[in-house]
Amino acid sequence: MKDIHDRLVAIEMVIFDVDGVLTDGTAIVDSEGREALRFDVQDGYGMFRGYRAGLTYAIITGRSIRAVEHRARDLRIERLYLGQKIKQEAFADLVEKSGIETSAMAYVGDDLNDIKVMEQVGVSCAVANARPEVKEIADVVTDARGGYGAVREFLEMIITAKGGVDTP
Repeated sequence: MKDIHDRLVAIEMVIFDVDGVLTDGTAIVDSEGREALRFDVQDGYGMFRGYRAGLTYAIITGRSIRAVEHRARDLRIERLYLGQKIKQEAFADLVEKSGIETSAMAYVGDDLNDIKVMEQVGVSCAVANARPEVKEIADVVTDARGGYGAVREFLEMIITAKGGVDTP
């Protein structure tokens, strides 16, 4: 098996779960039933740095939340799978439509429903606040918690392995 550096260099696409990864897992619901989520802006900046390093992104999440659609649009993430109770079905569709080999994909997750996809990608990442079972099978575990820079931390690992990018 290739060492982690070589596997990080090969990554072309990073796939994210949302709750507990792109957010801290907190959902704020107002009196009208509208839901709001908290996203880390440094994670977003890390994604733009990743674009400069040749990365593309996708989101596979179990819930359908309009806030995720808005955030994905802001971050230019076009491959968006909402309401996916069985994430490996969405993953299979993504592999087919993207034409990217699974060995060139990474997945960032935190909970049990992420494991089956994590087992199929070139590099799997668990955030610091992930379930122990998820951390156990992950290739990389971040020091940062989801929603608090974990995505940026993982993306910087990939960017560094690929030789870095200039900061504007």
